[in-house]
Amino acid sequence: MKTRVLQRTEWPDFFDSFSRQHEGWLTTLEVFGPDIGDQIEERDLTLEGVTAELADAGDKIEIMLGNKPNDHITRTISAPADVSLEQTDEGADVALAIKTQNGTTTLLRFRSAMLPEMVDAVAT
Repeated sequence: MKTRVLQRTEWPDFFDSFSRQHEGWLTTLEVFGPDIGDQIEERDLTLEGVTAELADAGDKIEIMLGNKPNDHITRTISAPADVSLEQTDEGADVALAIKTQNGTTTLLRFRSAMLPEMVDAVAT
């Protein structure tokens, strides 16, 4: 496994590309930190998208998940400090980690790690 650390200036473009590549993939969303422990917030919801808003007044990242009209959530992460992407040695995305300034980490994990071009068994 390898971890790619993303610079703040990369976040908007990275999340745009990441969202297009992984839209519809099944995910698990976990939140953990020193004061709350490890909690699974959502399981088996599809990824709709991830966005980053960079502003002088404070940055925020939003993760949108859902697979039915009544099964939709948006997780807003205020004051993100670090964003990293965990990948297999072959380059398939496994998990996206977003750590806030207060030490809380939101982890978006994919049910299956595979290269986006291999989805539906069709190589491009």
